[in-house]
Parts: sequence; structure tokens; C-alpha cells
Amino acid sequence: MHLRKLWISIAVALLATFPALYLRFTGSRPDPVLDAALFGTAILAAGFMLSWGAESAEGQISSGLILAVVALITVLPEYAVDIYYAWRAGQNPQSPYVHYAAANMTGANRLLVGLAWPLLVLLNWWRTREQAISLAPVNRVEIAFLLLPTVYAFIILLRDRIGPFDAFVLIGIFAAYIWRVSTLPKVEGEDEEREAAEPGLAAAIEALPIRSQWTLMALLTLVAAAVIFVSAEPFAESMVEAGRVIGIDEFLLIQWLAPLASEAPAVTVAVLFVLSARAAAGMTTMISDKINQWTLLVGMLPLAFSVGAGTLSSLPLDSRQHEEFFLTAAQSLFGLSLLLRLRLGVGGAVALVILFSLQVVLAFSFRTDEARTIATLTALGWGYIALSVAIALLNAKRLRMFWAGLFGNVHSTIPTSLDRIS
Repeated sequence: MHLRKLWISIAVALLATFPALYLRFTGSRPDPVLDAALFGTAILAAGFMLSWGAESAEGQISSGLILAVVALITVLPEYAVDIYYAWRAGQNPQSPYVHYAAANMTGANRLLVGLAWPLLVLLNWWRTREQAISLAPVNRVEIAFLLLPTVYAFIILLRDRIGPFDAFVLIGIFAAYIWRVSTLPKVEGEDEEREAAEPGLAAAIEALPIRSQWTLMALLTLVAAAVIFVSAEPFAESMVEAGRVIGIDEFLLIQWLAPLASEAPAVTVAVLFVLSARAAAGMTTMISDKINQWTLLVGMLPLAFSVGAGTLSSLPLDSRQHEEFFLTAAQSLFGLSLLLRLRLGVGGAVALVILFSLQVVLAFSFRTDEARTIATLTALGWGYIALSVAIALLNAKRLRMFWAGLFGNVHSTIPTSLDRIS
């Protein structure tokens, strides 16, 4: 039964890519809005194929490493679109593509923390009535590795550009993260949770003979990667044209709508973890997703920009992009402060959603007023920082114990008597 569902799902995903592939290879572009929908659907389907293959390898690779790999693979559609914008920006540094590259990156990062993280918490609450998703002490590693690029982001802001050296630092942080999580032990009870989880497409793949498993995973990855490769450019361009046709600021369309399509597979995988009673694994996947976007994606932008320019160059951040990047870093800091207790509660999730919704509402409200847009970005950023400092001060003892546990025994348990924010 599960194998039948697997083959049907793969067939549906493949069929969903056919219209976009037809447009790509015939050169036909019937309508910008339709083009964006068809190419976005193809990228979405490819992302799901990637996620099925990656998730099915979970039982054969270190648990910390596979969650990081799942997060990386499922977000490849986002990388493809944003790197294309950066490459085009390098070809013409005076073009709007410079803004598009920054918009797509900041939008994707803020969607993860402001929408995806709370979604998991609220879905878990709806399913179990648990007030928070609790992480294991070993997850201090992910939190610490998210803090590193968050702090470094404020250093980038001092120079108003993302340069090749920044790429070296950020990609280095990502490499160190992958190495560190590959050495982490399994969380106690993880295997039992996995065995008790509801069977899905990944479980159906695992039911195949080992050679067939790896063959199918390789084919899914290759097909999906090819679809993403040929669809990224027309999807990115059709998003720009669609914004102009329907009268929506293309910057905002690229910042908010494009990441929704490219992030959907990664978020869906995390949601499936929650629905199969593995909420901590889902949350860890989303934290890993944020880490690789905040390190590898940001680091790849100046490299793609340099390839487009034909020489080593830095991706510039003008006054608007400076504040967009500042707000993204500040939101990341606030998200980290909520994870100090190795849990994200319903109260914290609601705060993240409210503040994120406020960003989007203000962005569309002031879309024709650049000065007010920049002012609201700055105010929201400082608001996030003020909240982060307040939470850190209220949990000063917990913060000290967090670092003691990180540099001492990652399995040590932190008392819960200091929990002050749900």
C-alpha cells in the first residue's frame, strides 16, 4: 500500500514539472503570471522529490548530520533562485537585480523564523496541547552555530557590502557546523520515536532493498536538481515580470512570494516530523535550515556576483538593503533568545508571528514611500534587539548555564525553574 502511494506521489511530482519543462525547452512564455505559477510549481515538485530522498537516508546516517543535510537539500530551490539574481546583479551592478538578490535572501530568512518556526510550535500545540517544543541538550550546538553568523551579520553591516572574505567566513562556519553535527550522538529515545512515527513516503523507500533505495534516492536527486536548474532562471524572471503586470512591487513579490514557493518543501518536511510525533526533529530541521541560509546562502551571493562580474567583487547593500539585512539579523537574534531554554513555547511563537506580520503589513503599506520604509525597518530591528536583550537579562543564569553546557558536557541538563517566557 505504501509503495503504491510512493509511486503515485512520484508520478504526480513528475507530471507537475512537465508544463514548465515544455515552456523552458520550447521558449514559449504565454503570460508572466502563468509562467511564474508553472515554473514555481515545477520547483516546488522538485523540492519535494529532494526531500523524500533525503529524509529516507535518515536511518543510515548520523542523526544530527542527516537533519542538517535534509535542511540543506530541501532549500536548494531557494539557493538556485537567489544565486541567479546575484549572478545577474554581477553582470550589471546598476540593475535592480542587486536589490532582488538581497530581497530574496532576507525574505527567505525572515519567513523561516517569523512563520515556519511558529507554525511548528502551534501545530504541535494543536496536536498534543503541549505548550512548547522542547529540544535536547545536544541541540545547544545548533543554537550556538546559529549565533555565530548572526553576530557576524552585524559586522557585515559596518561595511555595507557582502564580500569574498565574508563568503570565506560564512562558508567556513557552515563547514564547521556540518563537521560538528556529524560527530554528535543520537538523542536518547530517537530511534524509538522514529520507529513509532507514522509511515510516510520516506518509510516506503526504506522498505525497498538497500540497492533499490540508493538507486531511487539518486534518481530523485538527479531529476529534481535538473528541474531546479532549468527552472530557476525563468521562474526568477517571470516573478519580476508578474509583479509589473499585476501592479505589485516586484521587490516585495520577490522578497515574500518567491521564498514561499522555494521554502515550501523544507517546511513541509518539518511539518511531517511534527505530525509523526517528532516535533523536536522538525524544529531542529528548521533551525538547521536557518543556519545554512544564514551562512551558505549569504556566503554564496558575493561569489555568484563575482562570477557575473568576471572579477572578485562585493555585493553592495544600499540604504534600503542595509536596513533589510539589519532587520533580518535582529530577528535572528530574537529567535535565538527564545531558544535559550532549549524550547520554543506558544507565547514565543505568537510573538514571532505578530512581529513578522507587522513587518509584512508595514512593507506593503509604505511600498511607495522609501523613507518611511527604511524608518520602519530600522525601528523594527531595534525593537527585536531590545526584546532580545530583555530576555537575555531575565535569563542571565540560564544563559551562563547554556554556555557552560555547550563547552562542557553537551548532554548536561538545564533546570527548568527559570522558565519565564512561554
